Amino acid sequence: MRLKLSALILFLISLQPSLCAQTTAPAAEHSEAQVDKLFERMDKTVSPGCALSVMRDGKIIYERGYGMADLDHNVPITPTTVFHVASMSKQFTDASIVMLAQEGKLSLDDPVRKYVPELPDFGTPITIRELVHHTSGLRDQWDLLDLAGWRYSLDLITDDDVLSVISRQKDLNFPPGSRYLYCNTGYTLLAQIVKRVSGESFREFTTARIFWPLGMTHTHFRDDHAEIVKNMAYGYEPSGQTYRISITNFDTVGATSLLTTVEDLALWDENFYDPRVGGPAMIKQLLERGKLNSGEQLDYAFGLVLGHYRGLATVDHDGADAGYRSDMIRFPDQHFSVACLCNLATSNPSQLAKKVAEVYLTKEMKPAETAGGDEKAVQLSEQQLNTKVGVYLNPDGDQIRRIILKDGKLRIAMGGSDESYEMKPLGENHFRLRIAPFDFKFELSKPRGPSRLIETPPEGGKPKVFEAVPEFTPSALELKEYAAVYHSEEIEPLYEIKLEAGKLVLHRLKNKPDTLRPVTHDLFSASVGSIRFKRNPQGKVSGFVLNTGRVINFRFDKGACRAEGK
Repeated sequence: MRLKLSALILFLISLQPSLCAQTTAPAAEHSEAQVDKLFERMDKTVSPGCALSVMRDGKIIYERGYGMADLDHNVPITPTTVFHVASMSKQFTDASIVMLAQEGKLSLDDPVRKYVPELPDFGTPITIRELVHHTSGLRDQWDLLDLAGWRYSLDLITDDDVLSVISRQKDLNFPPGSRYLYCNTGYTLLAQIVKRVSGESFREFTTARIFWPLGMTHTHFRDDHAEIVKNMAYGYEPSGQTYRISITNFDTVGATSLLTTVEDLALWDENFYDPRVGGPAMIKQLLERGKLNSGEQLDYAFGLVLGHYRGLATVDHDGADAGYRSDMIRFPDQHFSVACLCNLATSNPSQLAKKVAEVYLTKEMKPAETAGGDEKAVQLSEQQLNTKVGVYLNPDGDQIRRIILKDGKLRIAMGGSDESYEMKPLGENHFRLRIAPFDFKFELSKPRGPSRLIETPPEGGKPKVFEAVPEFTPSALELKEYAAVYHSEEIEPLYEIKLEAGKLVLHRLKNKPDTLRPVTHDLFSASVGSIRFKRNPQGKVSGFVLNTGRVINFRFDKGACRAEGK
């Protein structure tokens, strides 16, 4: 799943017999009508859409398809439509690892290099358990491949490609076990471990050990992008008044590439209550939360996120690749689950699944919290708003926030994006985004000192602190210092930064020119991420460090040494 903060904001707004669908009238009919209402914007012959299954007490109580699986050939979505479910794949990867551990064929605390020697020695072991919980410190494969010139979902990406770019890495994002950062790389490595320990392909292992025993006959890990898959939905993204195809191009498994249906997912869901595959020990392990070295407990378990929604315990995991979006949320105490698989990039199955759950569980849920949009805004003068305008920096990966004043409204832009979002004043120093429940508070770091911005994400996320930094307005002569060719030992392509029409522009393989925007001295933002230039003892620019969010402190040195054969 590849979501940066700006995308998250948009995301927030925007051989066993099959389980039998059962309904009871008239209450069931009323509930079904409420559910159908949630999907009515997609329930058309000219729109992609979603497949839905609602499960209670081991049975599907409602299932439907909304919209079209294939707009070219007018094929509608049904509950038997096959979807690529992206990162929902991870729970099955972890189930495979746990099964091998139960059989004594590996230990969760084994070093990964025991099974995948291609992984560099970073000076401290990375364990299988750290891959599972995203605490390994490894850089994310999708960001690395992008930096190396692959085009996500356009160029064919294989397991070998991922292993190749991983094997060239010199550094980690952070010491293993010290923090959590979602990392797809770890799950590609987990699938490799399953393959090498079992002697079977990952697809063969999961099919024989999980899917067939549960009767999930329309489910498998796709390790051949060219195979024909019957009843499969194409992914789409909006394009003006219509849509364009947006599909994956992967021959890599573990982190992604599971194909399944909402009916098959119901069989997997029931295995958490009646564990015919893996037994109770596997289920218990899959629900075990990760821990950092500090002892801090994570919400992330084994490919599953443990949380709460309106007072009820939940277990879920979503997914997003190309035009596909997916989620399955389980309410274990109520023996109730919702699976929602969509083929439209702007859909939000996580939100839809929760809204469906509300239809059936509303009496058991706590009242919904007052939406941020209902809170009354206070009136602030332009002078009061102007005191917040500026650039703010979090040094962990050079995360950037720009606060601007436009048409009398305070707005925030993330990183190098030109897109900004209105902030509603709830107090003189307290603001909230209009379109998503992100809270922002401004405070002075010291008397009459620079302002500090504290950003709090929704659902109890950890606050981030951003310090105000002096803005950088470099002259043409100063910009010329940065113009050069740069190389990295960890990827093959050269990066060239040119001075064009008074601006720095980054040119790199298979990507459009990327304009660098000055932030503060030696720090620039761009669509690729943040770029902080480094200087040698003589004060001359010697290279830069690139941060993309899931890749931290990626080093480039000045000069085209690769072109010289060094």
